Amino acid sequence: MTRWQRFSLRLIGMLVAVSFVFTPWPAGAIAAPGVINYTQTDLTGRNFENVDLAGTSLAAAEVRDANFRGADLSGTILTMAKFIRTDLTGADLSESFADRVEFTGADLTNAIINDALMTSSTFAEAEITGADFSYTIIDRFQVKYLCERAAGTNPVTGVSTRESLGCDD
Repeated sequence: MTRWQRFSLRLIGMLVAVSFVFTPWPAGAIAAPGVINYTQTDLTGRNFENVDLAGTSLAAAEVRDANFRGADLSGTILTMAKFIRTDLTGADLSESFADRVEFTGADLTNAIINDALMTSSTFAEAEITGADFSYTIIDRFQVKYLCERAAGTNPVTGVSTRESLGCDD
């Protein structure tokens, strides 16, 4: 990917994030049609292992100590959610909108996080071995932090975590 393409993707992501922040959330209108809307719910300790949640909204949800191992979270809205100590091992978060999400102590081992928007999100103490962040927009200082511990290769995509984050080797 060229520098210009990366810049364009980041610019588009920022514009989307800004428009989302200033757009009011009508109750019940966030999740895709036909899926459960978990916006502003408490999902502490819940088990969603291998569950298809594609297109779901978990915006502003409290998701502590939950199990999303192998879950399909592609295309989900996760804005302002708290995934604290949550197991996301092997989860698919591709094309998710995860602005201002807290992934403190989360396990993202072998997760697929392609083409996602993760601006202003934090990954303190998160496990990212084998996670694939290809084409995901993440704040520069978070990328630097993640690169300090990036290791492994995603078993599904074959992409190394360091490569997907654009870490300098």
